[in-house]
Amino acid sequence: MKILLSNMKKGQSGIVENIDFNDEENKRKMHLLEMGLTKGTKIKVKKVAPMGDPISIELRGYELCISKKDASRIIVSRSINTSWKSYLTEVK
Repeated sequence: MKILLSNMKKGQSGIVENIDFNDEENKRKMHLLEMGLTKGTKIKVKKVAPMGDPISIELRGYELCISKKDASRIIVSRSINTSWKSYLTEVK
């Protein structure tokens, strides 16, 4: 199942499928790529600020905070291995 990173909840994980920035936003995309957020990278949502911005994710052994705007451009393939709490929240 594919989902935008901005729609994922705390504890959910997945694999980056695509980073969809337009040409004007190429610098932002390159910045994320330089920090290791590339296609095929496994990520896990660690924290989400009370108003939803920023979002803290774990990848490649470190934590990275990104804006909700940037997270809305990242397409993630959800992992089968999710926490029970996340699964029960999705079923409701």
